[in-house]
Amino acid sequence: MPRGRFRFVPNDSMYRELARSPQMRDALKDPADRGASTARSLAPRYTGPTYNPMVQRHGEYAASIYSAATLQPNGWRAEFGATADWALQVEFGTGRPSTSRDRPQSGWSPKARPLGRALDSLRSS
Repeated sequence: MPRGRFRFVPNDSMYRELARSPQMRDALKDPADRGASTARSLAPRYTGPTYNPMVQRHGEYAASIYSAATLQPNGWRAEFGATADWALQVEFGTGRPSTSRDRPQSGWSPKARPLGRALDSLRSS
């Protein structure tokens, strides 16, 4: 082989190796952790009465927020979300948050939308 030349050998599994690597898991899990942390800080704390006086709901929604990374066949997937029941999420009657952007829905919404607001904060950073 002449001097100064090289032979390129393609690695067909390069993208699969990158997508399944621990570094990719860490790169995806970090924003998911930040999103979950932001959502926990935005989550409303319900302190009012409930349908049953024996039921206490203080911080259940914030405690149900999670972040996770799972290995899929095509690589790592990271996410954050809340495992709280839908009724628990709706019970925080905070009204529709005022934003500078138009929203497709109209009317009154009882959800505080901490997950959506956390996702917006990740997109803007």
